[in-house]
Amino acid sequence: PECKDTGYIGRKKCHCFLQQEIRLLYSSSHLDQILAEENFSHLSYDVYDEEQKQIMPEIIRTCHQFVNGFDQEFKNILFYGSVGTGKTFLSNCIAKELLDQGYSVVYLPAVKMYEIFSKERFDYDATEEDRDRSSYLLDCDLLIIDDLGTELVNTFTTSQLFYCVNERLNRKKGTIISTNLPVLLS
Repeated sequence: PECKDTGYIGRKKCHCFLQQEIRLLYSSSHLDQILAEENFSHLSYDVYDEEQKQIMPEIIRTCHQFVNGFDQEFKNILFYGSVGTGKTFLSNCIAKELLDQGYSVVYLPAVKMYEIFSKERFDYDATEEDRDRSSYLLDCDLLIIDDLGTELVNTFTTSQLFYCVNERLNRKKGTIISTNLPVLLS
């Protein structure tokens, strides 16, 4: 209804057009097959040790609250912990729920995010598709950055992470970040 099935509002791509582009990207990356298995209906506490089983109900409740209040309350999530604790699985569960509700969701490893920004910024032969990928990261309803901290840290990656997170905060767009790095609380 917003674009009257043209895909554009003025010169800007409509949300529905962006959603279809993102769905096409998911389909070509076979993430749709992953989400068919990694979702809340396949969640099992059997994979967790006794200590994790104690805290998982609250974490799962928080994930459901994030999904259920997505259109009413602006929030972000930081998943942190050691390898194999279910951070990516929970991110995928949230992604599936929001995609099923028609939201645009982009999921990618941190390394891939930096590749996209680098290609747009430094490749003089960057195509319109390359620029679109970069804008998807800022404009999608939910951006999931997986495995933050596995990339080479330098001034470019640091500045691009700040730029991306700051832009998304200013636009009130949700972000989920997962990392194996320890979180230092003071």
